[in-house]
Amino acid sequence: MLFSALFMAGTALAASLTQVSNYNNNATSKAQMWVYKPDNVVENPPLVVVIHSCQSSAQSYFQNNKIPWKQGSDKKGYITVWPSSPNSGTCWDVSSKQSLSHLGGGDSQAIANMILYAISEYKVNPERVYVTGGSSGAMMSNVLAATYPELIKAVSLYSGVAAGCFVSSSGGVDQWNNSCSGGQSRATPEKWKQVVLDMYPGYNGPRPKMQIWHGSADSTLAPQNYQEEIKQWTAVFNVSQDPTSTAANTPQQGYTTSNYGDFVQGIYAQGVGHSVPANLTASEAWFGL
Repeated sequence: MLFSALFMAGTALAASLTQVSNYNNNATSKAQMWVYKPDNVVENPPLVVVIHSCQSSAQSYFQNNKIPWKQGSDKKGYITVWPSSPNSGTCWDVSSKQSLSHLGGGDSQAIANMILYAISEYKVNPERVYVTGGSSGAMMSNVLAATYPELIKAVSLYSGVAAGCFVSSSGGVDQWNNSCSGGQSRATPEKWKQVVLDMYPGYNGPRPKMQIWHGSADSTLAPQNYQEEIKQWTAVFNVSQDPTSTAANTPQQGYTTSNYGDFVQGIYAQGVGHSVPANLTASEAWFGL
């Protein structure tokens, strides 16, 4: 009887992914917020926002053993928020003006509201908010860096496209863009920079540092998109597109890490398709976790 009571108490205390039904969302987007608070949350905890890919959800991404952020949270005591897309097919809206604008009402604003809620309710350290995602989640990571830079310290994204690359000419929500996905949407660094600046006109504060992963064998989002992302963020930070340092076989065999000053890092995975598997150690290091 005592054992049973202790077992039930332990079960009740065990951390689990939990939906937050009301996160003070004033966006048009009705994206769901899910949160994981480990049993050992540290004081003034960091926050990692983990954004899922298409054909996924907060719950399935959380349970995916290739997405290691629950393990990181359990080990180091930071909180993770797992947004869940409201769109058909569960891709993120990275095509409409609503999502590609600061306070535009789209999915990006809903996720920003989740960050603000976590800061308020969980006493998250506002100086230690980080964003990561894969595929569509990587695209949204870039969009968030452009639309809500004041909320985010660093981004580590896997197999995405430049912020604004998926823009819909008709203004449609969650529209696929064949030109972008196929690597035909190319621009000068200065033009890509202007795309970012236009998402939050007048903003001149700090911006999150960017870690960009892509595979050379990606047939879903062509490898050229990696080059466009590097052009975009190096221009935003006013640094050269020539790396300041390069390391082969880093962080693993076949991967090349290129640094563009202190705020942009590209990691190109030779022979890897879509999408590059999350590397908890390297992403945590980028975040300072």
